[in-house]
Amino acid sequence: METIEGFVEHIIFQNPENGYTVLELAVDDDVLTCVGTLPLITEGETIEAEGKEKEHALYGRQFQIQSYIVKEPEDQISMERYLASGAVKGIGAALAARIIKRFKSDTFRIMEEEPERLAEIKGISLKMARSFAEQMEEKRDLRKAMVFLQKYGISTSLSLKIYEKYGYSLYKIIEENPYQLTNEIQGVGFKTADEIAQKAGILMDSDFRVQSGISYCLSQASQDGHTYLPMEELYQRSAEVLSCTREKFLKNLMDLQIERNVVVQTEQDVEAVYGARYFYLEQHTAYLLNRLNDRYLVNQNVFSSLLNEIEQEIEIVLDQKQREAVLAAVENNLVIVTGAPGTGKTTIINAIIRYFEAEGMELLLAAPTGRAAKRMSEATGCEAKTIHRLLEVCPGIEHQGQNVFGRDEENLLEADVLIIDEMSMVDIFLMHSLLKAVAVGTRLVLVGDKNQLPSVGPGSVLKDMISSGMFRVVELTQIFRQASGSEIVQNAHRLNRGERLPLEIKKPDFFIMRRYDIAGVLSMLKDMILEILPKNIHVNPYEIQVLTPMRKGSLGVEELNRNLQQFLNPPSGEKPERVHGDFCFRIHDKVMQIKNNYQMEWKVKSSHGVTIEEGIGVFNGDVGIISQINSYSESLTVAFDDGREAEYPFHQLDELELAYAVTIHKSQGSEYPAVILPLLSGPKMLLNKNILYTAITRAKKCVTLIGNEAVFYEMSQNESEQKRYSGLQNRLKELRQEGDRIRNS
Repeated sequence: METIEGFVEHIIFQNPENGYTVLELAVDDDVLTCVGTLPLITEGETIEAEGKEKEHALYGRQFQIQSYIVKEPEDQISMERYLASGAVKGIGAALAARIIKRFKSDTFRIMEEEPERLAEIKGISLKMARSFAEQMEEKRDLRKAMVFLQKYGISTSLSLKIYEKYGYSLYKIIEENPYQLTNEIQGVGFKTADEIAQKAGILMDSDFRVQSGISYCLSQASQDGHTYLPMEELYQRSAEVLSCTREKFLKNLMDLQIERNVVVQTEQDVEAVYGARYFYLEQHTAYLLNRLNDRYLVNQNVFSSLLNEIEQEIEIVLDQKQREAVLAAVENNLVIVTGAPGTGKTTIINAIIRYFEAEGMELLLAAPTGRAAKRMSEATGCEAKTIHRLLEVCPGIEHQGQNVFGRDEENLLEADVLIIDEMSMVDIFLMHSLLKAVAVGTRLVLVGDKNQLPSVGPGSVLKDMISSGMFRVVELTQIFRQASGSEIVQNAHRLNRGERLPLEIKKPDFFIMRRYDIAGVLSMLKDMILEILPKNIHVNPYEIQVLTPMRKGSLGVEELNRNLQQFLNPPSGEKPERVHGDFCFRIHDKVMQIKNNYQMEWKVKSSHGVTIEEGIGVFNGDVGIISQINSYSESLTVAFDDGREAEYPFHQLDELELAYAVTIHKSQGSEYPAVILPLLSGPKMLLNKNILYTAITRAKKCVTLIGNEAVFYEMSQNESEQKRYSGLQNRLKELRQEGDRIRNS
């Protein structure tokens, strides 16, 4: 290790999230480029740093800082340099010179202990003098807090959040009840708080710890899609995390109930424990759905006449079930249309749109993801938005970790009819936000496949609504002629009927390539993508989507992407690349946005490079190709498949991942020309019929299974999809029972 001392002459880059900084440090007569984690450092400060010098392949000589301390300026030159740097807002070079000239080496003491004396200098009011003193004190307090929190292993970004939230009281909270952070600081979970508590000497059986541990288990359950846990399962999870007795668990669960942090409810003869937030969310969602659940009297002759005209206009002939679906949408304020692929859901949406348009009604169309909304637009010829865009999400603003929307009960959506596609993907948070913005009287048409995977977020909205028996549901089952020849569609229906897939029969659009080891699977995967499928079904390799149930393992997303990148886009001295975390991003790589970013700017350019459209918002699931990597500007450009281009600073690359392979859950709402599913083994909970069904229904032209046929047979027969605990169905039934009681009283 080498120790250097100098003043910060220029900050080239600083990431406010993690404190990573690139700066120029004046050391004696030299200026040295330094890199490291230096939160809160500002230009003009003097630091003593420990680290080592390295030669960067692109940027040359750099000093990598491992640790550092900020040194108080000790002489007049250092003091003036610090004040002139802009570190204290309102003081520039000229004013700094006057302050130092007046108070000399006593300047900093004066600013801290007798700030009113600064007003002796022309141009400084008493108010300004106090402001300068407050800034100096705040910087000192913040540094002290950062040093204190780092003793407990708290990261830079979390330290800043904690200081901003609590200020000076953070010391008492950390030393007495760090579990308080889990409820009030986003990013602090139970495990982090528990580590802090242990370092602070807090007892393992403290009530603070047990209550926080119970809340943590409920929170973890929500990440698996649950809105509650059965009492016994919650106890087992809590005992594993906390090593507490049942008596201690029940005592603290009661305390959480008294404080209204949890709700205990009987669900189907089982005691269910909800985080209070989820119980009231489902309860209010049920209320909002119930108030929309109205019926209309319809003249059957007028309906039939108008629908016949629509059939002629769009050149279709609806069968009896399809006509029933359109009539249900006309007769009911809220209707659910569900069905497997090939049963005509898109035809129904088009017929419903034309019917209500003929009635002079205003319609809005939406879907949960950008890709699903794009497909909806293409299929209907009408504009469809993501639900987030429809609700006018407020960029960068969250409440309890959830999006805040511009459209709500005080700013309702302006439409007579609202049609939502891919409803299986909608979680309880998004459904609640949507319903708050829907006016009473607005017709709501919900379309989705109940057999698809449930939402990534908590809840089971579509299935619960159907199971409640509260709403008009039309299930389409007839496979139409244009889809009847598709083995993809036929196999989807076989899965729904619980039939065995006929894998021994090889069809042009659905077949298995039997391989029984990793090397064989990967070799066949390469041949299928580079040669066989492009030749036989006329697609390019980038149009072929590899899907897998898993993230980890030899055939999980991460390893598959590394292997696929090697033969689809191998390294070359002519290809710029950027290593980020465990992955290398290379120009021409296929990538996916993995979180919603409502502030990212994008542009659409003409063939001549002229910007013809621009906007903001890149969304979870958006896929594109890396078109440029610029080391000078430290940015990477992605050209998305809908024509938009977005520029990512290098520090934002954790929002992207390679997309040659994606999880089946991530593929929901998307459609690909060809799908390949490589599989040898995996956790039983991921190898079920529901997962297989979702994977094969993503393909338009061809599905290729690669692996052990026994695994695919087991999947097709495995009905044990992961149990999802949700209470919306029961909240809806309670409303119906209450309505029946009132009507009969």
